[in-house]
Amino acid sequence: MTNKIFMLLTFIGVPLSVIGTLMHWPSIVLFILYCLTIIALSSYMGRATESLAIVAGPRIGGLLNATFGNAVELIISVFSLKAGLIGIVLASLTGSVLGNLLLVAGLSFFIGGLKFKRQEFNVFDARHNSGLLMFAVIIAFVIPEVFSMNMNETKTLSLSIGISIILILLYLAALFFKLVTHRGVYQSATEKEVHDEEEPEWGKGKAIGVLLIATLAVAYISEHLVHTFEYVGEAFGWTELFIGVIIVAIVGNAAEHASAVLMAFKNKMDVAVEIAIGSTLQVAMFVLPVLVLISLLFDQSMPLLFSWQELIAMVSSVLLMVVISNDGESNWFEGLTLLAAYVIMGIGFFLL
Repeated sequence: MTNKIFMLLTFIGVPLSVIGTLMHWPSIVLFILYCLTIIALSSYMGRATESLAIVAGPRIGGLLNATFGNAVELIISVFSLKAGLIGIVLASLTGSVLGNLLLVAGLSFFIGGLKFKRQEFNVFDARHNSGLLMFAVIIAFVIPEVFSMNMNETKTLSLSIGISIILILLYLAALFFKLVTHRGVYQSATEKEVHDEEEPEWGKGKAIGVLLIATLAVAYISEHLVHTFEYVGEAFGWTELFIGVIIVAIVGNAAEHASAVLMAFKNKMDVAVEIAIGSTLQVAMFVLPVLVLISLLFDQSMPLLFSWQELIAMVSSVLLMVVISNDGESNWFEGLTLLAAYVIMGIGFFLL
């Protein structure tokens, strides 16, 4: 039923998005249309990556889900940078961190916990990811804010570029560690089981084809979506910060939201956690640093500087996730705790 709805949204939304853009429909109408169409396209990306995940295994599958889930946000952010909307880019990346750690993980733990009283995931991965989360968010994001207080714009940008390069290199090293040098060393018993009964929805060729086509469609729509932000903000009284942290982040991460919850419902918590935390790490250690470097090509460069509200929200969400996930187990109440934290922060950003 859900797949049919997304199919209708895709086949109606994509042509209407093109027609509406060419005919200059009202910005609010286009904004709603673009968002719904991107979410529908994201569902196809989610189904395609789930098919590939079954073939590739939970770790690579989780990485694929995180990568293509973040591809939507990366595309939106590049076009936002091009339009000079640096505040929205930083806010959307903040929203992505909060959304993955609190909303995606929270929904996964909650919905999975309603079906299964106690769910387990790889405790070694959880502890490994905890260290990376502490480094990526607490060290790499807070340090520029503190040190830049006594720096001019040129030195601040140089510091941001240096940290960005270090983050990218460490992220690549983390992938090499997990997928090459220590592949299988910390594998859990559930990961070693072979699920012979499970068949991918699509073959490898079709899944890759769907991913490519959906990504191209998302790129086209995203380019026009960013031009509606200003009008929508004025119409609804939303600040640039709220649009970035909540709206853009939810739309941009729709694919992984759906994928992670679905995996948790099927009791595949290793994949669900890998999507939620792996996606956060990918945003913090790869997507954001890459955007800092890409911004050097545009008129306005983006330093690695967040507002104190954004920083405190991200640090709090990391600490909460570390405490909850380090035992390698989850239940519905822990999920509800994460969701409650997300709602509290959402109210705060709305009222700013």
